[in-house]
Amino acid sequence: MALALRRFAASFGYPPHFQCVRALSPLRFANSCSSFVSCDSSEDGVGADHPEFRKWHNGGGSFHKSACIDPTVFIEFGAVVHSKSVVGEHSHIGSGAVVGPCVTIGQSTKIGYNVALSNCSIGDSCIIHNGVCIGQDGFGFTVDEHGNMLKKPQMLNARVGNYVEIGANTCIDRGSWRETVVGDHSKIDNLVQIGHNVVIGKSCMLCGQVGIAGSVTIGDYVTMGGRVAVRDHVSIVSKVRLAATSCVTKDITEPGDYGGFPAVPVHEWRRQVANYCRTSKKLNR
Repeated sequence: MALALRRFAASFGYPPHFQCVRALSPLRFANSCSSFVSCDSSEDGVGADHPEFRKWHNGGGSFHKSACIDPTVFIEFGAVVHSKSVVGEHSHIGSGAVVGPCVTIGQSTKIGYNVALSNCSIGDSCIIHNGVCIGQDGFGFTVDEHGNMLKKPQMLNARVGNYVEIGANTCIDRGSWRETVVGDHSKIDNLVQIGHNVVIGKSCMLCGQVGIAGSVTIGDYVTMGGRVAVRDHVSIVSKVRLAATSCVTKDITEPGDYGGFPAVPVHEWRRQVANYCRTSKKLNR
C-alpha cells in the first residue's frame, strides 16, 4: 500500500522520499486572528525540494508557510496553495488545483479539480468547476514599427463576487487598465471566455461557449444564450436577453430581447429571418 501511494505521489511531482503515509497529531487552533491558521505552521515539510511548503492536516494537500488558511478548509491531496494566499472557512480545494500567490478565496467556496487561480479574488459560497482558469493574462498586443507583436502589460486582477458559479473550462482574464469583475449571484456555463477588463453585473447568466472580448461592460440581470459573441469595448445595459449565436457589435442601451448578427431587437431580427425565408423560396422556384 505504501509503495502504491509513493508511486501516486510521484505522479504529482513529489520526490521519491516523500512520506505518503504518516500519522498526524491533531492540531489545535486558537480563535485569534479571525480563526485563521498561523502562516508559520510547524507541520513537516512536503519534501526537501520544497522547504517553504507544508502538508495540510485536512486532506493532505500542500500550502506555503506564508498562506493564511482557516482550520476548517479541506485541501485535497495534490492541491497547492501558494504564498500569501488566504482561504476562508469551510472552503474545499480539489486535487490538482493551484491557488497562486496572493489569491483570496472566501468562505464556503468549492474549488474543483485542476482549477488554476492567479491574480484574483473569489467571494463567498462560490462553485468553481473543474478546469477553470481565472486571473491569467488577457489577450492584449500592440504592433511596433517593424510589424512585430508586442505584449501589453496585464498587471491588474480578476474579482469574482459572492454566490457565483463558474462552469468547467471557463477562462476569466485579469485586467490591464481596470479589474475584471463578475458580480454577485452570476452563473457562468462551461467553456465561456471572459476577456480582460470585462465588468459583469449581478445575477447575470452566460450559457455555454459565450465569448466576451476585452473591456466590455455588462449590466445586471443580463442573459446570454449559447455561443453569443460580444465585441470589445461594447456596453450592454441591464435586463437584456440575447438569443443564442447572437453577436453584439455596438452598445445596447435599452432593456429587452435581442438576436441576430449584428444583434437587433428580437422582433426586428424575426422579421429579417422571415424576409430571408420568403426571398429564398422565391429564388428557388
